[in-house]
Amino acid sequence: MQVRLVQAANAILGEGPLWCPDEWSLYWVDIIRPSVYRFTPGLGQTGAWTLPESVGCVASLGGGELLLALRSGLFQLSTQDGTLTRITHAEHDSPHHRFNDGAADPRGRFWVGSMSEQAGLPGRLYRFDSTTAAEMVDGEWICPNGIGWNPDGTVMYATDSGKKTIWRYTYSLATGTVGERSVFARFDDGVPDGLAVDAEGCVWCALWDGWSVVRLSPDGERIATISMPVQRPTSVAFGGDSLQTLYVTSATVNVGQAGLRAGPLAGGLFAIDMPVPGLPVARACLDGCSEMSA
Repeated sequence: MQVRLVQAANAILGEGPLWCPDEWSLYWVDIIRPSVYRFTPGLGQTGAWTLPESVGCVASLGGGELLLALRSGLFQLSTQDGTLTRITHAEHDSPHHRFNDGAADPRGRFWVGSMSEQAGLPGRLYRFDSTTAAEMVDGEWICPNGIGWNPDGTVMYATDSGKKTIWRYTYSLATGTVGERSVFARFDDGVPDGLAVDAEGCVWCALWDGWSVVRLSPDGERIATISMPVQRPTSVAFGGDSLQTLYVTSATVNVGQAGLRAGPLAGGLFAIDMPVPGLPVARACLDGCSEMSA
């Protein structure tokens, strides 16, 4: 499968790609150069919004409105006029914590992890299903990262990059609660980062420092590897026609001169045409909705 550079973004820490079919565009973020970008196939970059603090991830609220997980809490960004409105404050244990990756479940509940920028402090996994309350679901993490669900919503996958592990939770779509946690996959040839699930229930994961994106079967077996032209691919999302384009973000942070010489496209946004489509991603819904989002 051919890897195409679609935007030479030179991102410091590109992350969080999200396909919005109603806009026919992909949103993604740069955590360290706090910004949200919009990429439209055939047009290139069609929007950019500078933020006042680091941003971990983005979810769609529909109608050109985005949910952002910033360092200090959740915010709503209007892509029409750039208005940024706070929804809720973060419940971090220390000022050294920030939100990292997150995603909406198929019913619109927003899940997001927090991580510490100071060694020795644990990260947390939170669920938001109202504008006023966050529930801390799991507390012994190092670096919570990619989150996704299998096709019928009975399994939630969540990456802890600090432990080089993707966890598998049993999941109740009716209540938004997790059950038993088990190891889905562990890695020794890179650090698992962002992930996405395809229509066959396989998990695609970017491998930071692994120069690759991998496909894992529902049993956690590695069944495909796509070599990337960058040392630090960071996350993946399906988009485009029939959700058969895999978009991949990447980073330049701490790559060093040798890494940039070996991978001069670092920080770019890439696209790969896929034989198997991805799953549609739900809009976030923080007002107690329980219907499937489109």
